[in-house]
Amino acid sequence: MMKNALFGGINAAVLTPYHADLSIDLDRMAGHARWLLGNGCNGLAILGTTSEANSLGLDERIAVMEGLVERGLPAAKMMPGTGTTAIPDTVKLTKKAASLGCPGALLLPPFYYKNPSEDGLFAYFSEVIQRVGGGIAFYLYHFPAQSAVPFSVDLIARLLKAYPGTVRGIKDSSGDFANSSAYVKHFAQDGFEVYCGADNLLQDMLKLGGAGCITAAANMNSAIGAEVYAQYDNARGDAAQVILSATRKAVSSVPLIPGLKALKARHTGDKGWLTIRPPHEVLTAEQEAKLFAMFDASGITLAKAA
Repeated sequence: MMKNALFGGINAAVLTPYHADLSIDLDRMAGHARWLLGNGCNGLAILGTTSEANSLGLDERIAVMEGLVERGLPAAKMMPGTGTTAIPDTVKLTKKAASLGCPGALLLPPFYYKNPSEDGLFAYFSEVIQRVGGGIAFYLYHFPAQSAVPFSVDLIARLLKAYPGTVRGIKDSSGDFANSSAYVKHFAQDGFEVYCGADNLLQDMLKLGGAGCITAAANMNSAIGAEVYAQYDNARGDAAQVILSATRKAVSSVPLIPGLKALKARHTGDKGWLTIRPPHEVLTAEQEAKLFAMFDASGITLAKAA
């Protein structure tokens, strides 16, 4: 396991709740974030895929960052997603995160134009880093199934050479252990933090020298994830990983974001959690029943809702 990682441990890709009119419910979001920090989460990855960030406008994303801090959530625990397809927007969001005191920001690559060259990607991140001007660490977001723009080992090496200490780590949501392992083997010895995006890989990544995870399922399974993180090299960790993997399999059996919102609504008794922005849709009754049955069969025990 990597020691002293800036976001080392369990980081939840935090859900974004809405009012009935589809405006963001910051009070409900802050309550959920407090519950996460009290139940195994070391950090809060807000405004990422699970947060429906690409369904939010720039002003809304800024309002989320400001609103959570105003409601007492520690900026020091937050890793906002600030990557967009436009350099000025990415810079604006990243500067806002830095000004609030967030230690790091998670950046998608510019994902609209497909098959960009390595030189083009390097130039994009160089522009962003230089325009932001410091004060925050950059974490790369490797999610080729969504972005269709992968981060190669060679590109990361170039960025680390050009911006040492500034490009601090990566979230690998490829679900490919070989790919995550390559990042660790090439760069972890220099302090580069590798976070898996799939809970089922957590223990193996920690054994290899990874820093932890940033996952959607941590919205519900953070406490058992924390058990794996604390006990990754012994039998208790082995047993916890079995449960953690089962919860991941359950939430992946249905559309992920609606499924997590359904679980949260059930856990809290708050049906407001079911509200979701199109094009996402609420689960069907059949999907919901399947999810609940698989999740409950995992053996996980959840702490009382906030």
